[in-house]
Amino acid sequence: MGHMRKYIFPLITILSLMLPSIAPANAATDGSLIKSASNSAVYYLSGGARYAFPNEKVFFSWYPDFSSVITVSATELAGYRLVGNVTYRPGLLLVKITTDPKTYAVSRYGVLRWITTEQVAASLYGSAWNTKVQDIPDTFFTNYQIGTPIAAATDYDRSVELGVTAISQDIRGSVVIPSGNVATISGCQVFPADNAWNEDVSALPVSADSAAYIQSIGLTTHLHPDFGENQTYGIPYNVVPGTQSKVPITFTAYGDESDPGPYPIPANAKVESGSDAHVLVLDSGACKLYELYGASKDASGTGWSAQSGAIWDLKTGALRPQGWTSADAAGLPILPGLVRADEVVAGVITHAIRFTASRTQDGYILPATHEAGSANPSYPPMGLRVRLKASYDISSLTGQAKVIATAMKKYGMILADNGSNWYFSGATDPRWNDDDLNQLKTIPGSAFEAVDTGPIVR
Repeated sequence: MGHMRKYIFPLITILSLMLPSIAPANAATDGSLIKSASNSAVYYLSGGARYAFPNEKVFFSWYPDFSSVITVSATELAGYRLVGNVTYRPGLLLVKITTDPKTYAVSRYGVLRWITTEQVAASLYGSAWNTKVQDIPDTFFTNYQIGTPIAAATDYDRSVELGVTAISQDIRGSVVIPSGNVATISGCQVFPADNAWNEDVSALPVSADSAAYIQSIGLTTHLHPDFGENQTYGIPYNVVPGTQSKVPITFTAYGDESDPGPYPIPANAKVESGSDAHVLVLDSGACKLYELYGASKDASGTGWSAQSGAIWDLKTGALRPQGWTSADAAGLPILPGLVRADEVVAGVITHAIRFTASRTQDGYILPATHEAGSANPSYPPMGLRVRLKASYDISSLTGQAKVIATAMKKYGMILADNGSNWYFSGATDPRWNDDDLNQLKTIPGSAFEAVDTGPIVR
């Protein structure tokens, strides 16, 4: 193919294209194909991070030509964190490894499934199935996972796999569950593995005050997901590259307990609906999280106003000064506690979940650093960790509800703000299924218990 050539790039072959500048620089958004003027490697942009095409065959499994590739500056390209490679489109082709005779079908998320016989291959891909086989170099095999073999045509629904028509549907979301079971967002690990948000609390002792706390929040009040198909519910978040310009912040209420600006808030930042008006921004270059409460864009358009704000270094998980609030009443970060559709699709949540209660006491348990309650010891303190009891049967739950309830047993929930009892938070996402989520509304408060994670600070 005369219009294409290959380059070697640190032990991996990256798709290289001699392309004209087809769109102006700085026009890239999620879902864009990008390259720099100084390098012909092409990348897919998602969640403020970039994914490389290993070779032209992978590229052409997704796109018919190069007309949608955008040329950006080398500086902008470097600002997008490189987090992985694009894999073959599911259902389209068959693949094999150069050193292994097995032929595999490709399933969503780069899962390879061995087709055990030629008869099954012919049933799924036609009599000319062998013409659809592509070789994967050994060096790229690590991009894939091995799934269950296909011993009969009914083991693999090719039409469902071909329904994945966009790379965004094939990445395990911007959220990845790496080794160590700590979630990452756009290549940034969400706090160290030993951080409280990532702690398995299933074996910790029950708090001596558990009965009083659970009764205060509501024994017969039911769990309630504060997010779903309606995109006006839930808390959105924004991912920006390290090159995102920063804007000034004017604090209107808790400036003495807020981290001063500027913050890297994009002009089109998503703002939470409702009075809390949270703005969450993850700088994927520095792996820093910027969060605002009661935020609004200044009339001048040059900056933002907010009641309070906090900056979090996801690499260290350093706490706020004790007594300080954040963008949440408890002085906690918000994004790490959101249920995210990406991780639910991946089948596992590996962190605690943010929830609210209408009444709290005047104390907090670390990692919370701030209270917003009254002098009543039967009320739960900010930072209280609760978990779904091991004895509570969740076997009848299905889909998204089952994944979330499983996490509530292992990682529990952290009390982060005053609000409706047993409401827990999730990120806005069109992939939520209300029929699935509504199953969680059958779980009563009595199914939970408070966990002893440390003393109350006053």
